[in-house]
Amino acid sequence: MNFSYSEKVVELQKQVISFMEEFVYPNEKKYEEQLNDQETRWSAIPPIMEELKAKAKERGLWNLFLPESEYGAGLTNLEYAPLCEIMGRSLLAPEVFNCAAPDTGNMEVLVRYGSHEQKEKWLKPLLAGEIRSCFSMTEPDVASADATNIEASIIRDGNEYVINGRKWWSSGAGDPRCKIAIVMGKSDYNAPKYEQQSMILVPLDTPGVTIERVLPVFGYDHAPHGHAEITFKDVRVPAENMLLGEGRGFEIAQGRLGPGRIHHCMRLIGAAERALEELCKRVQKREAFGKPISSQGVVREWIADSRIEIEQARLLTLKAAYMMDTVGNKQAKTEIAMIKVIAPNMALKVIDRAIQAFGAAGVSEDTPLAAQWAGARTLRIADGPDEVHRAQLARLELKKYDVNLQTV
Repeated sequence: MNFSYSEKVVELQKQVISFMEEFVYPNEKKYEEQLNDQETRWSAIPPIMEELKAKAKERGLWNLFLPESEYGAGLTNLEYAPLCEIMGRSLLAPEVFNCAAPDTGNMEVLVRYGSHEQKEKWLKPLLAGEIRSCFSMTEPDVASADATNIEASIIRDGNEYVINGRKWWSSGAGDPRCKIAIVMGKSDYNAPKYEQQSMILVPLDTPGVTIERVLPVFGYDHAPHGHAEITFKDVRVPAENMLLGEGRGFEIAQGRLGPGRIHHCMRLIGAAERALEELCKRVQKREAFGKPISSQGVVREWIADSRIEIEQARLLTLKAAYMMDTVGNKQAKTEIAMIKVIAPNMALKVIDRAIQAFGAAGVSEDTPLAAQWAGARTLRIADGPDEVHRAQLARLELKKYDVNLQTV
């Protein structure tokens, strides 16, 4: 495995870093100020965001996540990894480059599985950054880590499908630009276990779609993006809104979640790098008990451990990216599961140390640390909790030794 970056990637790294330093970091506070100045945090987008997106698009730093050169930059997962990491240093950056979840995953679904008409209607405006989207899978009444539990119904009625159910944590549904949801539900309750589910495109302005509330995360409402609880009551959409075909929902989910999971991990590495950078700057500036904080042995241990943990997580993430590129997502499932456990836990530890170094300032909104910590903590749950990934890893490991796993 060769993880060295090509000339193309090195040049893109320079461009993304330069853009971050010139435009993104200086405007983080401005974004918050504009958001808070609005009459309601959910009705409009801070103007600075659209300004930054226009600048990124002008410079060709746009849709870098998408491997298909027809639509994106034509980068492999391994090539995109260092760029995604840089974006992860700021909570604003992914959207600035049109590389934000859940749009990235939804665009990949449409590229891989969408019909020509679906691509024309929904993929093109998403690629242009003109609209946003959400992914409605998780339900409040069932353990959605096991997607076979999902109870929302998608039932054929002539030339339409009728959707009924309640979803939550549909990230992005609070955004006034969010126009389309990919909804996962059951289209055949009597089919084999993994053929009961389907995915369908549901415009959010369809009668019967109601956004009940937007859920805060550790007190952060993440406006104007948000994480919505949505009810679907007798929602009717044309039959051509079905993705790939009835009973293909699990197949689509597997194709979507692999890249989504690794992108989260890449961004977490960037968040951890920025936290370590802030920690190092802070402890050299502050004195306690007559000497710089950086001279304390425990602080130096924090710094050393953080560097070790970041490098470990990065190398494993690069290996997962390499395998996704060379043998496919299915064969890389072990590595994807490992990084999904490692990266959030690593980021939480590093960010927590930085918060400790900043003292009370670390838990305020004066630094990005508290918000980054909250985001990292959710990723021990999102796209499958740690326990599910660990269980899968254990099963795969035991199978190497011919252990009878029928009852596991």
